[in-house]
Amino acid sequence: MIRYPNGMTYYGNKKRKKHLTSTELSISSANRGMELEHLINQSNEYYQLKHICLVKKRPVPINVLRMDYTKGARITQAFFEEKSTTDYNGLYKSKYLDFEAKSTQNSTAFPLNNITKHQIEHLKEVILQNGIAFFIIQFKAHEKIFFVEAKDVIDFISKNNRKSIPYDFFVKNCEEIKLTYNPYLDYIKIVDKKYF
Repeated sequence: MIRYPNGMTYYGNKKRKKHLTSTELSISSANRGMELEHLINQSNEYYQLKHICLVKKRPVPINVLRMDYTKGARITQAFFEEKSTTDYNGLYKSKYLDFEAKSTQNSTAFPLNNITKHQIEHLKEVILQNGIAFFIIQFKAHEKIFFVEAKDVIDFISKNNRKSIPYDFFVKNCEEIKLTYNPYLDYIKIVDKKYF
């Protein structure tokens, strides 16, 4: 058995994944300062490289009005052309995937004002068309990241007159996505479990 500096352990001819906490992941100087979006983007690159699935970050639709070229090309004035829908979309096993990634510093609940009405409407349409719709929600205070089906968030909003979803709801009803290496966030394992 050999222990590598990156957290991997080598057993003969097989490497086994070690589950890491957010703190352990951020201790490494190579991983210092990683945010949720970076973790998802790295995971998506890994999935594409291994031909597991194809998921891309959706670009924000902006119209550029003014640029500053004094220190390289920099946008100084722009506006949103239309409302953005969700962060990511793609294909997995011939099924359409669509999801939103959110992070909160709040330790007791996830504020619903982090999700816009048009994002909920968009995810309802994805579900109606038999697509896979979900959220990846990070609670920084607890160093936890959850896979949350969009239908569960939609049901919670329709049945409760609250401005937030309690942290306990996520612990009891949602799957935690553990941090690993390659990919950092293996959310496809949970998609497999829930939809295939």
